[in-house]
Amino acid sequence: MRTDSTLSPTVDRSESLRHQIYNDLREKLRHGQIGPDDRLIDVKIAKSLGISRMPVREALLQLISEGHLVGTTRGFAVPQLTPQDIRDIFEVRKLLEPRAAASAARDIDAEGLAALREALERAVAAVANSDVEELVAANVVFRRTWLDANRNRRLAETISRFADQAHIVRDETLMDADTRVIVRDGLAGLYDAFSRRDALAAQDRMAAFIGEAEKSYFHSLEAKVGDSGAGDDEAGSGKS
Repeated sequence: MRTDSTLSPTVDRSESLRHQIYNDLREKLRHGQIGPDDRLIDVKIAKSLGISRMPVREALLQLISEGHLVGTTRGFAVPQLTPQDIRDIFEVRKLLEPRAAASAARDIDAEGLAALREALERAVAAVANSDVEELVAANVVFRRTWLDANRNRRLAETISRFADQAHIVRDETLMDADTRVIVRDGLAGLYDAFSRRDALAAQDRMAAFIGEAEKSYFHSLEAKVGDSGAGDDEAGSGKS
């Protein structure tokens, strides 16, 4: 179990230390590089960077306020989300993301479309190679790109926060090959809508994409519960 985050060794003093540390940690959380057993300790992070404790603590507290971390007696940690937490997150995403995707389809520029295409190509290759980490990275870039096309920055940031909080969904579902294909095809459908600047199609496909992600997660959860119950039954029958 790690007790520290592996932060970038160099820090640009021209930018706020707190902001840089926040972005570094947020990126690692987004990619699943900080797990449920890890503990982030402000003193240790500050020492590893050769800076004071205060900007580190401020960054960690901001991540707590946004729901990405929680405080524990042994440092800061990734929150343990309940099934109801996941349902709540998906409900918010289903309310916000389709409308935001429609706006992005209207406003995205040629540079954004090129970035989406590149992210989609990465996703296609990742699925072909069964590379879960690369698929997660490609999905993150794809989402960040279309969100950046939104003129409403508050809406984009809100969506980004909730999507990042649900990283546990990616961890649970992307180990399944069928789910990886669903993600690949979902990104392809979204790219098609964005490239045609079809707002209605982007809205519909985003709603379907999120719905499939929610369904895959709870299917995976039910399968785990079923396997656990079967194991208990077998253990019980072994005692009789």
